[in-house]
Amino acid sequence: MQKVILDEFLHVTENRMNSNLFCSMKEIDFIYAGKGKLMDNRERRDKGMAYISDDAVIEEQKKAKYAIRQYNQCMPFEPEKGMKYLEETGILHKGSMYFEPPFHCEYGSHIEIGDNFYANAYCTMLDVGKITIGDNVLFGPNVSLYTAGHPIHPQSRNSTYEYGIPITIGNNVWIGGSCVVLPGITIGDNSVIAAGSVVTKDIPSGVIAAGNPCKPIREITEEDRRYYFKDRVFDDEAWAVINKNS
Repeated sequence: MQKVILDEFLHVTENRMNSNLFCSMKEIDFIYAGKGKLMDNRERRDKGMAYISDDAVIEEQKKAKYAIRQYNQCMPFEPEKGMKYLEETGILHKGSMYFEPPFHCEYGSHIEIGDNFYANAYCTMLDVGKITIGDNVLFGPNVSLYTAGHPIHPQSRNSTYEYGIPITIGNNVWIGGSCVVLPGITIGDNSVIAAGSVVTKDIPSGVIAAGNPCKPIREITEEDRRYYFKDRVFDDEAWAVINKNS
Protein backbone atom coordinates (compact mmCIF):
# COMPACT_ATOMS: atom_id res chain seq x y z
CA MET A 1 0.00 0.00 0.00
CA GLN A 2 2.73 2.47 0.97
CA LYS A 3 4.64 1.76 -2.25
CA VAL A 4 1.56 2.65 -4.31
CA ILE A 5 1.15 5.90 -2.39
CA LEU A 6 4.83 6.73 -2.77
CA ASP A 7 4.76 6.00 -6.53
CA GLU A 8 1.82 8.36 -6.98
CA PHE A 9 3.52 11.04 -4.89
CA LEU A 10 6.74 10.78 -6.90
CA HIS A 11 4.74 10.95 -10.16
CA VAL A 12 3.07 14.20 -9.10
CA THR A 13 6.40 15.59 -7.80
CA GLU A 14 8.16 14.75 -11.07
CA ASN A 15 5.48 16.50 -13.11
CA ARG A 16 5.76 19.57 -10.90
CA MET A 17 9.55 19.57 -11.16
CA ASN A 18 9.32 19.53 -14.95
CA SER A 19 7.23 22.68 -14.66
CA ASN A 20 9.65 24.27 -12.13
CA LEU A 21 6.94 23.98 -9.47
CA PHE A 22 6.50 21.76 -6.44
CA CYS A 23 3.72 19.77 -4.77
CA SER A 24 1.54 21.66 -2.33
CA MET A 25 0.64 19.99 0.94
CA LYS A 26 -3.01 19.87 -0.26
CA GLU A 27 -1.92 17.77 -3.24
CA ILE A 28 0.04 15.44 -0.97
CA ASP A 29 -3.02 15.08 1.30
CA PHE A 30 -5.14 14.33 -1.80
CA ILE A 31 -2.75 11.53 -2.80
CA TYR A 32 -2.97 10.05 0.69
CA ALA A 33 -6.77 10.42 1.03
CA GLY A 34 -8.45 7.08 1.73
CA LYS A 35 -5.22 5.11 1.26
CA GLY A 36 -3.58 5.25 4.68
CA LYS A 37 -0.75 7.66 5.42
CA LEU A 38 3.04 7.60 5.43
CA MET A 39 5.04 9.02 8.35
CA ASP A 40 4.63 12.75 8.83
CA ASN A 41 7.44 15.20 8.12
CA ARG A 42 8.45 15.60 11.75
CA GLU A 43 9.05 11.86 11.96
CA ARG A 44 10.93 11.89 8.67
CA ARG A 45 13.09 14.78 9.92
CA ASP A 46 13.92 13.05 13.19
CA LYS A 47 14.90 9.85 11.37
CA GLY A 48 17.42 11.76 9.25
CA MET A 49 15.29 11.35 6.12
CA ALA A 50 14.43 13.97 3.52
CA TYR A 51 11.43 15.95 4.75
CA ILE A 52 9.33 19.01 3.95
CA SER A 53 8.90 21.93 6.36
CA ASP A 54 5.11 21.78 6.57
CA ASP A 55 2.87 23.60 9.06
CA ALA A 56 3.55 21.13 11.87
CA VAL A 57 7.33 21.51 11.47
CA ILE A 58 7.12 25.30 11.33
CA GLU A 59 4.91 25.40 14.43
CA GLU A 60 7.61 23.59 16.42
CA GLN A 61 10.16 26.13 15.22
CA LYS A 62 7.94 29.07 16.17
CA LYS A 63 7.71 27.91 19.79
CA ALA A 64 11.48 27.65 20.08
CA LYS A 65 12.14 30.94 18.29
CA TYR A 66 9.75 32.79 20.57
CA ALA A 67 11.55 31.46 23.65
CA ILE A 68 14.95 32.32 22.15
CA ARG A 69 13.80 35.86 21.36
CA GLN A 70 12.81 36.30 25.01
CA TYR A 71 16.15 34.87 26.14
CA ASN A 72 18.06 37.31 23.96
CA GLN A 73 16.12 40.24 25.38
CA CYS A 74 16.63 39.18 29.00
CA MET A 75 20.29 38.27 29.02
CA PRO A 76 22.62 39.07 30.66
CA PHE A 77 20.66 41.43 32.91
CA GLU A 78 17.93 39.02 34.08
CA PRO A 79 19.73 35.66 34.16
CA GLU A 80 17.09 33.66 36.03
CA LYS A 81 14.37 34.81 33.66
CA GLY A 82 16.59 34.27 30.63
CA MET A 83 17.54 30.73 31.62
CA LYS A 84 13.87 29.92 32.14
CA TYR A 85 13.20 30.81 28.50
CA LEU A 86 16.20 28.78 27.38
CA GLU A 87 14.84 25.77 29.30
CA GLU A 88 11.52 26.14 27.46
CA THR A 89 13.23 25.28 24.17
CA GLY A 90 14.00 21.79 25.49
CA ILE A 91 17.80 22.08 25.29
CA LEU A 92 19.30 19.23 27.34
CA HIS A 93 22.30 20.21 29.47
CA LYS A 94 24.26 19.24 32.57
CA GLY A 95 24.08 22.57 34.36
CA SER A 96 26.57 25.30 33.49
CA MET A 97 25.60 26.67 30.05
CA TYR A 98 25.63 30.18 28.65
CA PHE A 99 25.00 31.74 25.23
CA GLU A 100 26.09 35.34 24.89
CA PRO A 101 23.14 37.03 23.15
CA PRO A 102 22.04 37.06 20.48
CA PHE A 103 21.72 33.29 20.06
CA HIS A 104 19.70 31.46 17.40
CA CYS A 105 18.48 27.88 17.06
CA GLU A 106 15.65 26.20 15.16
CA TYR A 107 14.23 23.85 17.81
CA GLY A 108 16.38 23.63 20.93
CA SER A 109 15.01 20.18 21.70
CA HIS A 110 17.53 18.73 19.22
CA ILE A 111 20.52 20.11 21.20
CA GLU A 112 22.34 18.28 24.01
CA ILE A 113 25.13 20.11 25.85
CA GLY A 114 27.60 18.95 28.50
CA ASP A 115 28.81 20.83 31.56
CA ASN A 116 30.65 24.17 31.51
CA PHE A 117 29.63 25.38 28.04
CA TYR A 118 30.11 28.93 26.77
CA ALA A 119 29.22 30.43 23.38
CA ASN A 120 30.11 33.99 22.51
CA ALA A 121 27.70 36.31 20.65
CA TYR A 122 25.89 35.43 17.42
CA CYS A 123 26.05 31.66 17.85
CA THR A 124 23.77 29.91 15.34
CA MET A 125 22.68 26.28 15.68
CA LEU A 126 20.53 24.97 12.85
CA ASP A 127 19.50 21.93 14.85
CA VAL A 128 17.32 20.07 12.35
CA GLY A 129 19.54 17.09 13.08
CA LYS A 130 20.77 16.48 16.62
CA ILE A 131 23.68 18.58 17.93
CA THR A 132 25.67 16.91 20.72
CA ILE A 133 28.32 18.93 22.58
CA GLY A 134 30.61 17.58 25.32
CA ASP A 135 31.94 19.10 28.55
CA ASN A 136 34.15 22.20 28.77
CA VAL A 137 33.47 23.48 25.26
CA LEU A 138 34.08 27.08 24.16
CA PHE A 139 32.73 28.88 21.08
CA GLY A 140 34.08 32.19 19.82
CA PRO A 141 31.69 34.78 18.33
CA ASN A 142 29.79 33.96 15.13
CA VAL A 143 30.20 30.19 15.38
CA SER A 144 27.62 28.38 13.25
CA LEU A 145 26.64 24.71 13.39
CA TYR A 146 24.63 23.69 10.33
CA THR A 147 23.00 20.27 10.50
CA ALA A 148 20.52 21.43 7.85
CA GLY A 149 20.93 21.25 4.09
CA HIS A 150 19.23 20.97 0.71
CA PRO A 151 19.69 18.64 -2.28
CA ILE A 152 22.39 19.55 -4.80
CA HIS A 153 20.33 19.00 -7.96
CA PRO A 154 18.00 21.97 -8.68
CA GLN A 155 14.97 19.82 -9.49
CA SER A 156 15.32 17.87 -6.26
CA ARG A 157 15.92 21.09 -4.36
CA ASN A 158 12.82 22.74 -5.87
CA SER A 159 10.70 19.92 -4.44
CA THR A 160 11.26 21.70 -1.07
CA TYR A 161 12.72 18.56 0.48
CA GLU A 162 15.52 19.24 2.94
CA TYR A 163 17.44 17.28 5.57
CA GLY A 164 19.28 17.40 8.89
CA ILE A 165 22.39 15.33 9.66
CA PRO A 166 23.75 15.28 13.26
CA ILE A 167 26.86 17.14 14.44
CA THR A 168 28.93 15.86 17.38
CA ILE A 169 31.53 17.90 19.29
CA GLY A 170 33.66 16.19 21.94
CA ASN A 171 34.92 17.31 25.34
CA ASN A 172 37.38 20.19 25.88
CA VAL A 173 36.95 21.61 22.38
CA TRP A 174 37.55 25.27 21.51
CA ILE A 175 36.02 26.54 18.25
CA GLY A 176 37.33 29.96 17.25
CA GLY A 177 35.32 32.89 15.99
CA SER A 178 33.46 32.83 12.66
CA CYS A 179 33.80 29.06 12.18
CA VAL A 180 31.22 27.04 10.27
CA VAL A 181 30.61 23.34 10.98
CA LEU A 182 28.70 21.49 8.25
CA PRO A 183 26.21 18.57 8.47
CA GLY A 184 27.41 15.20 9.68
CA ILE A 185 30.68 16.42 11.24
CA THR A 186 32.35 14.98 14.35
CA ILE A 187 35.07 16.96 16.17
CA GLY A 188 37.12 14.86 18.58
CA ASP A 189 38.01 15.61 22.21
CA ASN A 190 40.62 18.23 23.14
CA SER A 191 40.86 19.80 19.67
CA VAL A 192 41.04 23.46 18.67
CA ILE A 193 39.43 24.80 15.49
CA ALA A 194 41.12 28.01 14.34
CA ALA A 195 39.05 31.13 13.70
CA GLY A 196 37.45 31.41 10.29
CA SER A 197 37.58 27.69 9.51
CA VAL A 198 34.93 25.81 7.54
CA VAL A 199 34.74 22.25 8.84
CA THR A 200 33.71 19.95 5.98
CA LYS A 201 35.23 16.67 7.27
CA ASP A 202 35.65 15.03 10.67
CA ILE A 203 38.45 16.36 12.89
CA PRO A 204 40.34 13.89 15.13
CA SER A 205 41.01 14.34 18.82
CA GLY A 206 43.90 16.37 20.19
CA VAL A 207 44.79 18.54 17.21
CA ILE A 208 44.85 22.14 16.06
CA ALA A 209 42.91 22.38 12.79
CA ALA A 210 42.39 25.33 10.47
CA GLY A 211 41.38 26.46 7.00
CA ASN A 212 38.68 26.18 4.37
CA PRO A 213 38.34 23.27 4.14
CA CYS A 214 39.49 22.76 7.73
CA LYS A 215 42.40 20.30 8.15
CA PRO A 216 44.57 19.23 11.11
CA ILE A 217 47.81 21.25 11.32
CA ARG A 218 49.53 19.56 14.26
CA GLU A 219 48.91 17.60 17.44
CA ILE A 220 48.47 19.32 20.79
CA THR A 221 51.25 18.11 23.12
CA GLU A 222 52.20 18.37 26.79
CA GLU A 223 54.62 21.15 25.85
CA ASP A 224 51.65 23.38 24.93
CA ARG A 225 50.52 23.51 28.60
CA ARG A 226 53.12 26.13 29.55
CA TYR A 227 51.98 28.71 26.96
CA TYR A 228 48.85 30.86 26.81
CA PHE A 229 49.51 32.57 23.45
CA LYS A 230 52.18 31.64 20.93
CA ASP A 231 55.51 32.03 22.81
CA ARG A 232 54.02 33.74 25.89
CA VAL A 233 54.57 31.66 29.02
CA PHE A 234 52.24 31.64 32.05
CA ASP A 235 53.62 33.56 35.01
CA ASP A 236 54.33 31.64 38.23
CA GLU A 237 51.05 32.63 39.90
CA ALA A 238 48.91 31.51 36.97
CA TRP A 239 51.00 28.37 36.48
CA ALA A 240 50.47 27.38 40.11
CA VAL A 241 46.70 27.70 39.70
CA ILE A 242 46.76 25.60 36.51
CA ASN A 243 48.74 22.83 38.18
CA LYS A 244 46.52 22.89 41.28
CA ASN A 245 43.38 22.45 39.16
CA SER A 246 44.84 19.78 36.87
